[in-house]
Parts: sequence; C-alpha cells; structure tokens
Amino acid sequence: MTYCAVIPTYNNASTVADIVRRTLAVCPDVIVVNDGSTDNTLDELSGIECKIVSYSHNRGKGYALRRGLEAAREAGYDYAVTIDSDGQHCPEEIPQLIAAIGYKPTLVVGSRNLQADGMPAGNSFANRFSNFWFTLQTGLRLPDTQTGFRAYPLHHLPCLSLLTRRYESELLLLVLSAWRGVRIVPVPVSVSYPTNRVSHFRPFRDFMRISVLNALLCLLAIVYGYPRMLISKLTCKQ
Repeated sequence: MTYCAVIPTYNNASTVADIVRRTLAVCPDVIVVNDGSTDNTLDELSGIECKIVSYSHNRGKGYALRRGLEAAREAGYDYAVTIDSDGQHCPEEIPQLIAAIGYKPTLVVGSRNLQADGMPAGNSFANRFSNFWFTLQTGLRLPDTQTGFRAYPLHHLPCLSLLTRRYESELLLLVLSAWRGVRIVPVPVSVSYPTNRVSHFRPFRDFMRISVLNALLCLLAIVYGYPRMLISKLTCKQ
C-alpha cells in the first residue's frame, strides 16, 4: 500500500512550512495545494521537497481538496492523508491513521476531542450538529465529522467533481463514501490551537452551507443512499 499526504493551504504562511516538514518526517511524499494564497506562503515552502499544486485565485477548501486528491491519485498512490496547514493537527499522528486501514477500502477519520481546551464553541456546536445529520443520512455514528485529518482510499472515492468548493465538501465525501460501502473508522487524535493559527472557517456562512447540504443529503438518502447501502450489504453476504 502506498500513500502520501495532501495539505491544502490558504494564507497560512506562519504555520505551513512547519507542518510540511513534520509531515515529511513521517510520510513518504507531500502534496501542498496552494489555494490562491496572497501572503508569502509560497516563499515559506521554498526549498522544501514537496510537490506544490498552485493557482492564482482562492477557490475554497473543497476545491483545493479535490485538486490534491486528484493529484495523489494520478501519481499512483493508494491512500492520501489530508491534514490542515493551520497547526491544529499533529503530523506525528499520521502513522496511527495508516495503521487503522483494514483489508477492505477504509476511510480513516482523525477524531478530535470536542471538549478539548481551546476549541471554539461555534466549532463544537457545528460538529455535533453535523454528527447528528451524518447518522441520520447513513445509519453510522462518528464522533467528529468535520475534521480535516483523514486517510482517504483514493481508488474508492465518489466522483470528485461532485465536491462543493467550501468546508461542507468534507462532510459530503463522508456521506457519499458511506453510501458506496466504504468502511469508515474513527481514530482519536489530539488537537491544538496555536496562537499564530489562521482559520478561514466562517461560522455563520459555512454553517448555513452545511445546513443546506444536509437537507439535500437527507432527501438523497431516502431515494439513493439507503437503498445502495442495503444492496452493498446483501452483495457482501453472498
């Protein structure tokens, strides 16, 4: 099994270089997606041996995630570990995610402690809200559906062109993967909020986008998601 890391970044010049270096210490290769940064992000990455996918205008995390996963798949990797560049995730925990991959296609979700000191109250509420709807849409329970720290099975993902451009794309990937019968496994990970962390999550606007997506997914779950999961289970038993 081969794997790499995909790190989307937008104006995280103060943290991205440290995250990339630490990731390279535990991961064979790193793909950084520069999502139209206007600060000195590219300068900070100069001299670091990683592949950089870069474009001039900010398109959103969902779009950056799509570009990174596509680049990893085109390079022939089996899995891609996604990790945020703002410093909240610990790259040294990547081996824990890799170790959780099973014999069948597995999407490993790094689950943060939602009660951790320093976690913004708005983030905790949005996560619990998202967890509830994920269970309703898939019948599965996950402790953290909004984390960006994950290991994706590149050849068993839904069509990446379906991804939206913003933060709700990560929830969409989870739901569509569950409907396809991909095994989803949570792994506890640590979380920190360094003082130089820059977050681009917009609590009201992004929460509303996630709410609209959840409403649509609930409808699709009835006519497509649950029937597909049932067929997948019956097929596996034969």
